[in-house]
Amino acid sequence: MKEEKLMQHDPLAEADAILSEDFYGRAPRRRAAGTIPPADKPTHYKVICISMYTQDIEELDAKVLELKKRGWTKANKSQLIRLALAQLDLDKLTTPRQ
Repeated sequence: MKEEKLMQHDPLAEADAILSEDFYGRAPRRRAAGTIPPADKPTHYKVICISMYTQDIEELDAKVLELKKRGWTKANKSQLIRLALAQLDLDKLTTPRQ
């Protein structure tokens, strides 16, 4: 065979490393000397996941789009939900029927 067609690297030569990483979990990475440690995660907010009906999501998207048309260029769903929560007065809600 020609020299250029030979495999330059044998992937099976590192079988122990492959098994230890893929099947037994990766070892924690060590930070190289002189590198900056990772920044602390922000604590003033959390990312959450909520479920909503598709119709509600469409309405939320439409309201965000309308806000953007009205000049609120940085409007987003989170901001709109925070605004709605800030304006909600629990004392004005009627008691639900059980």
